[in-house]
Amino acid sequence: MVDTHAHIGLCEPPAGELVARATEAGVGRILTVGLDEDSNRGAIALAREHAEVFASVGRHPNAAAGFDAEAEADLRALAADDAVAAVGETGLDFYREGAPREDQERAFRAQIGIAREIEKPLVIHMRSGDGPGRDAVETTLSLLAEEGDGVTVVLHCFSAPPERVADAAARGWLCSFAGNVTYPKASELREAVRLVPDELILVETDSPFLAPQSRRGRRNEPALVVETAHEVAAARGASYGELEALVEANAARAFGW
Repeated sequence: MVDTHAHIGLCEPPAGELVARATEAGVGRILTVGLDEDSNRGAIALAREHAEVFASVGRHPNAAAGFDAEAEADLRALAADDAVAAVGETGLDFYREGAPREDQERAFRAQIGIAREIEKPLVIHMRSGDGPGRDAVETTLSLLAEEGDGVTVVLHCFSAPPERVADAAARGWLCSFAGNVTYPKASELREAVRLVPDELILVETDSPFLAPQSRRGRRNEPALVVETAHEVAAARGASYGELEALVEANAARAFGW
């Protein structure tokens, strides 16, 4: 199995122990994802230290305040590193709104362009808020549809309604599911899981966040992607081994590892 989205630098215990526990659980590859200038560099350092770890570098929408040409140039240079397998996470977040929307969109558009230029996949975050004008999912998917041609897109921690799976599938966007798919009330997420074509399904932890049901409320880690994968396999009416083969092949094709 693989963990296609983690934040190892935010996890506990130290990276070496986390990677060892993941390996013992059968997790052979981990994508650790940067959120800003410092964590991007930390992700690259971790990828260089551990053969099982690959980096993604990006500017998270909640960290997009002040994103400018200098920040874009820095990100482009980091993304070209051989240790980097993807760009992002990027997208739009109207739930917390940690950055002005115009800065979020500027950073998002820039990262679409970088991913296209260097031919690496783009990792997408989207989270809506309540009320009118706060549908980040719709706005994110629309912007991707307008500008994302030719880019391999990974919808991290898939959170769109099940009916949007068809839109994603029509464009060849990969859909990745995290530990919240294991929660008892997550019936819509499990319905979305059933609808994703075999060649577009991924799993992740988003650790240290979104621990699966058995560890809910505690810190997540890459080893626990196995529990999420079991739930995803069950929702799809597949064996764990069948899902593992699909996810490993899809991740290898997307991230080139």
